[in-house]
Amino acid sequence: MAMIDVTLGVDIGGTNTKFGLVDREGKGITEMSIPTNAHEPAENLIARLHEKVEEMCRPLTGKYTLKGIGIGAPNANFYRGTVENPPNLNWKGVVDVAALVRKYYDLPVAVTNDANAAALGEMLYGAAKGMKNFVVITLGTGLGSGIVAGGDLVYGADGFAGEIGHTIVDPQGRECGCGGRGHLETYASATGICRTVGELLSRRRTESELRAIAPRDLTSKMIADAAGRGDGIAKEAFEFTGRILGMKLSDSVAHLSPEAIILFGGLASAGALIFDPTKRALEEYLLPIFRNKVKLLPSGLKEGDAAVLGASALIWNEILKQRKQ
Repeated sequence: MAMIDVTLGVDIGGTNTKFGLVDREGKGITEMSIPTNAHEPAENLIARLHEKVEEMCRPLTGKYTLKGIGIGAPNANFYRGTVENPPNLNWKGVVDVAALVRKYYDLPVAVTNDANAAALGEMLYGAAKGMKNFVVITLGTGLGSGIVAGGDLVYGADGFAGEIGHTIVDPQGRECGCGGRGHLETYASATGICRTVGELLSRRRTESELRAIAPRDLTSKMIADAAGRGDGIAKEAFEFTGRILGMKLSDSVAHLSPEAIILFGGLASAGALIFDPTKRALEEYLLPIFRNKVKLLPSGLKEGDAAVLGASALIWNEILKQRKQ
């Protein structure tokens, strides 16, 4: 029986690191997870990762050929293969993650941030299959974005292009985790909508089931569930969030003229609650030449599999580009 080519997709998160083998068609062969232990140096994580990958692959010997390794991580730089001052990880300065991995594997290694990996996952396996110009917006704790133009990810001059979440909504607005003020992700994200609910509850006397939830316990899913039951504050929070998101996405359309914008992540799973106000505001603020042209789509990837699929798509994309040269 012929050996099947696979890549290893690795998603490094602040709490857990997921990894798995994925074939060329995007089929996951096997997957595991280990604690990231964010307080430890990167070298410790990569050593533990190697040990677990070897354990995962042992029963598969003779069936699959590992062709490369793709890694999604916060503040990752594709050009340099580095992770630079990442939030939620106690890795100071610039860490050459690609070099650390190559100590264990003589294979192609590619590193990028999780939103860029998600964009490639959508292009190879998801909602953007067949598209060459699109934007993926990840609506999680923050707002990440991956931009594909002409079939290639946009990295910019220094490898950090595509920080739509840190564009300005209000220069005197909410404080952002990066130290800036009024950034989009402070409004359009899971944490952003929770902040919006807190502000609405303090300004309104309206009855709301959300008043019974301590602010530190509130989640975007709780807000979505409350909105589904008709809670006025929850519904208003989604309208406000979608309006800001749609307004700022109209800027991205003016810059990029994408075929589609794909929303992914926990907040996007609220469905019409976030999609409808976002689409209305997007169309309202668009330059007339762009109206009714840009699709607003949900992800085509299963959320549980998306991170590993995206990281795998990153290295598959590099391998396929090399084969064409």
